[in-house]
Amino acid sequence: MSKLFEPYQLQSITLKNRVVMAPMCMYSAQEDGLVTPFHVVHYATRAAGQVGLIIVEATGVVPEGRISNKDLGIWDDAHIEGLRQLVEGMKAYGAKAGIQLAHAGRKATVDGEIFAPSAIAFSEDYKTPTAMTEDDMHRVIEAFKQAAIRAAKAGFDVLEIHGAHGYLISAFLSPATNKRQDQYGGSQENRYRILRQVIDAVRSVWEGPLLVRVSAEDYAEDGTTMEDFIVFSRWMKSQGVDLLDVSTGGVVPAAIHAFPGYQVPHAEAIKHGANIPTGAVGLITTAIQAEEILQNSRADLIFLARVLLREPYWPLHAAKALGEDIQPPVQYVRGW
Repeated sequence: MSKLFEPYQLQSITLKNRVVMAPMCMYSAQEDGLVTPFHVVHYATRAAGQVGLIIVEATGVVPEGRISNKDLGIWDDAHIEGLRQLVEGMKAYGAKAGIQLAHAGRKATVDGEIFAPSAIAFSEDYKTPTAMTEDDMHRVIEAFKQAAIRAAKAGFDVLEIHGAHGYLISAFLSPATNKRQDQYGGSQENRYRILRQVIDAVRSVWEGPLLVRVSAEDYAEDGTTMEDFIVFSRWMKSQGVDLLDVSTGGVVPAAIHAFPGYQVPHAEAIKHGANIPTGAVGLITTAIQAEEILQNSRADLIFLARVLLREPYWPLHAAKALGEDIQPPVQYVRGW
């Protein structure tokens, strides 16, 4: 059997294969963060296409922490029922259901005040954020905790903390965006502190698989390095994080030379340098490419993004390419 279609044990759950749908913002929620019919169809369709794990898009733990006014929310109990509908639709076709808990920090485009570790705008097209006080940080940490409780009530199998792409946690991790002089800035340990506290808060109420998405390279001279992230990754593992979803960039405006598999070396370096499972993401589009990554132990899971927007049945096509016999939903067998 190919590695791509082997079951994978992720802490307490078994994924039927190693294909993961990465979280992708759809900008289609109601203004109050509620699920719409689009989301119900969107996620269930990829489950019918036989994706093993689907991670719902960046979902705001507080209203001001949304990337846009059209992002999903999980800051209120009113969000639970809609999210439960998404979970039921995904699980109906054998997929495991995950959700990414997020705070956009200085990259939020919502109305009103936005927050970040330091009062530095992402670019001239963004608002200047307010530098957070320790009280602000404690409120955010509690918001992640409450979001994890709501995710459990909605029936999710997996949680992912968004610590990448220049959003709030990522901005704390990077010296390019964190200029604080207190216990949350300066050294690696200080810059990691808020992520440490968020993980501990989530783990206090969530026993299932826990992932963190990271940007393992800032593409900036004063940004984080791979050496930083190997250290951070070891700390995350010690706190009970089960797998790292390894991306890059987005922390500061930067030119990125993207090509097929360009982020795979980052996932590989963290996997072996920190001895923690990783997911590879970034312009992975073919079954052969995915299989090579797994066979060469460069990562443990394959996170697909835009290709699944084009091909919601990508796993079924990939199975044919690899000579695997997996079954589509019974309703579609005649067409397969």
